[in-house]
Amino acid sequence: MLISVFKKEFQDRLIKEYPIEEINSFFHLLTEAFLGLSRLDLALDPAREIPATHKRKFEDAMERLSHHEPIQYIIGKTEFFGLPFIVDPNVLIPRPETEELVSWILEDVKKREKKEISILDIGTGSGCIAISLARNLPAATVTAIDVSAAAIEIAKTNAQLNNVAVNFLHQDILTCTNLPHDYDVIVSNPPYVRELEKQEMQRNVLENEPHLALYVKDEDPLIFYRKITKLARSALLPGGVLYFEINQYLGQETKELLNNEGFKAGLKKDIYGNFRMLKGE
Repeated sequence: MLISVFKKEFQDRLIKEYPIEEINSFFHLLTEAFLGLSRLDLALDPAREIPATHKRKFEDAMERLSHHEPIQYIIGKTEFFGLPFIVDPNVLIPRPETEELVSWILEDVKKREKKEISILDIGTGSGCIAISLARNLPAATVTAIDVSAAAIEIAKTNAQLNNVAVNFLHQDILTCTNLPHDYDVIVSNPPYVRELEKQEMQRNVLENEPHLALYVKDEDPLIFYRKITKLARSALLPGGVLYFEINQYLGQETKELLNNEGFKAGLKKDIYGNFRMLKGE
């Protein structure tokens, strides 16, 4: 089948579910992933055909998209901070807001005189934060923990893919009594979406991404922040810093929590003007 013919079929099948711009973006991501063809390749040769051996993969992807499965899970990879990451339903798909958190940490660390620093990433998931920091701070020692053994395996694969050394540990932070070492930087993007906020979530997230990594109970939405902050208070070296990605609706409450634990906390807005990051010194 001609790619141009299939593209029309692809658009017709998904037009009730997505805007046409998003459908076209999906199509070009699939042609690049399955056929190694860029958007320019297709424009220069509109008469290309989808090989019979690949047609079934495209049809399967179209079916999965019709049920709002994330395109990143369908092609099995995504990009974060300019680096490739393997993803599947055992890990959250890395978000652009988290890239801003990584940028903030890198800006601060590069101002330090001390370069051989130790970093801990709590709730690493795909490993996107830990691996991006390790890649950009070659003198740093980076450790990452997660409650999910499946997530740890994916993160290990991503560390190998990006040629960095990260020490991964399988650990439930809520039952942890002491962190394994002392650190210059502790960072976490823990679960923070309240049950009451599920109605705001897009269907592809709500129905596909791991609930363990997303949601907290309405009656105690800061449970992870409280536990991590208490552990960090004794595990950070002098001059050490704690960084969080946070729920934008609970910025002041999270800041107060850190201040009450003896930190000097400051909020930071993301590119959309929402308080999504917090630093405690």
